[in-house]
Amino acid sequence: MTAIAWIYVVGLMALTEPSVVAGLMTFLLYCVVPLSILFYLTGSRRRKRRRQQQADTDDKTKTADT
Repeated sequence: MTAIAWIYVVGLMALTEPSVVAGLMTFLLYCVVPLSILFYLTGSRRRKRRRQQQADTDDKTKTADT
């Protein structure tokens, strides 16, 4: 929810810039880059859990094969 509000605020900031290039740079540097870092960091638990489940599944498959 907070990310959506941040995108809205930065989008309005970008619209008020004097040129299109400045607007795009504002949107990229204040919105896209920070949110991508935030989503990467907050998704680390999910990735770790998925890797662990995959490893558990692989171990069960190897055990069942023998």
